[in-house]
Amino acid sequence: MPKLKPTYSKPSKAKFTKPLHSARPAPRPARPEPEVEMEPAPAILPFDQLGLDPGLLLAVTAAGYESPTPIQSRAIPPLLEGRDLLGQAQTGTGKTAAYALPLIQRCDIGIDATQAIILAPTRELAVQVAGEVYGFSRASGLRVVPVYGGQPIEKQFRALKTGAHIVVGTPGRILDHLRRGSLVLDSVQTCVLDEADEMLALGFLEDIETVLAAIPPERQLALFSATMPSRVAWVAKKFLRDPVRVIIESKKRTLETTNQTYYEVPAGKKLEALCRVLDMETPGPTIVFCRTRNETGQLSDELRLRGYGADGLHGDMAQHERDRVMKRFREGQTDLLVATDVAARGLDIETVTHVINYDIPWDAEQYIHRIGRTGRAGREGDAITLIEPRERRQLRNIEQMIGSRLKPVRIPTAADISARRLDRNRKALRDVIERGEGESHMAIASELAEDYDPLAIAAAALSLLWGSSKGAEEPEEDTSAFAEYPETGMARLLVSIGRKEGLRPGDLVGAIAHEAGLTGKEI
Repeated sequence: MPKLKPTYSKPSKAKFTKPLHSARPAPRPARPEPEVEMEPAPAILPFDQLGLDPGLLLAVTAAGYESPTPIQSRAIPPLLEGRDLLGQAQTGTGKTAAYALPLIQRCDIGIDATQAIILAPTRELAVQVAGEVYGFSRASGLRVVPVYGGQPIEKQFRALKTGAHIVVGTPGRILDHLRRGSLVLDSVQTCVLDEADEMLALGFLEDIETVLAAIPPERQLALFSATMPSRVAWVAKKFLRDPVRVIIESKKRTLETTNQTYYEVPAGKKLEALCRVLDMETPGPTIVFCRTRNETGQLSDELRLRGYGADGLHGDMAQHERDRVMKRFREGQTDLLVATDVAARGLDIETVTHVINYDIPWDAEQYIHRIGRTGRAGREGDAITLIEPRERRQLRNIEQMIGSRLKPVRIPTAADISARRLDRNRKALRDVIERGEGESHMAIASELAEDYDPLAIAAAALSLLWGSSKGAEEPEEDTSAFAEYPETGMARLLVSIGRKEGLRPGDLVGAIAHEAGLTGKEI
């Protein structure tokens, strides 16, 4: 196969050159948009009015879909017509089905060649997308092959050699197969770029352009992205031809379905704060985000030592290790998945109840990507961010970009956690009584009632229950810096004189109020 070279001209640097001096620089937009006017959003049509074949409608019903999501309703018809499409929708809004269903319908099973290709930024997303496409196309007999790094390439050689109508893969591995001649794109009629913003952030621009250069000129191109930074807008303008633009506002979805809070933590106390938050929240499946691979491993180890079910997930792990970790998390064998941004990209687990930013994200786009892991498929979720005092400005920048304020929350005390556990035990007892599950112990209760007061028996049973639920999880008393750390928005003053010197509390409050211009209620 001849050596593949991208047939494109690089943009002139002058287009991106900023003036050296400006009296008042214009504010930077939160999300630069392509130079295409947005059309009014049409009404959401049911699946049977989108132009899908009866066989695909059956597959959609079998997959559990009752009605299309906005991105599906608006993207499927133009994709079925063969139009190029620019779709902006946050992860978890059903965009995989939005492009998979038209792609399947447009493929011809009678042609034994690759007719569609889907590019994804990570191997986890490639496997996930391939599985969903296969699920929809199983009855049609289309062959779907995922190709990605970390899997033996010989296995992919065999799968491609037997024929693949649809290939899903990461840009690097797709390009590798093109150079080896194991993948030929001469018959491709549709190409999908999924999570385009993440692919460009990972440096796949040249690989993407090389792959697009190997596809026939008369092809359909669909680009999907959760955000629309200038790089994605430039790629869309260069490669899409008269595209239909579909925008599903992600900010509203994020704010409506996700409860966003933050804890301000003393420097060096994040691990202790995280443990207290976990004890207080008692979350379901939770993803904890760290910035680096090393921190991911260290934090997961520390959490396990403290009795939490935690596994780490990062880019340096072998594929079989990543698969094992994800299997354990999906099946509920571990409650906490400690991950980096890249490793967690493309994870679609609807049961995730909490996302915790152990390290505050670098920018608003990264923050939106992270909290998009929870509150999925219409469910409510919680996004918690831990910050140190020096990170307040970074938090304010994120709030300004997303147009919403995060709610400050006080770090739970040992008394808070104990009260929370008492509430859980009280609820558990009520549930047992209402379900009638305590009848098997009635004989013991009746026997004890002959010698002891029923209330004393119940109190003793509660004591046993409480003792079994405490153990090593009992929070330490507030002898750490948490007890001395002021709540967010407050300052603590230490005064070394008091009643022995004749100073009354009212005198001190009055002096501070007078000198600082505050009211007594603010002190």
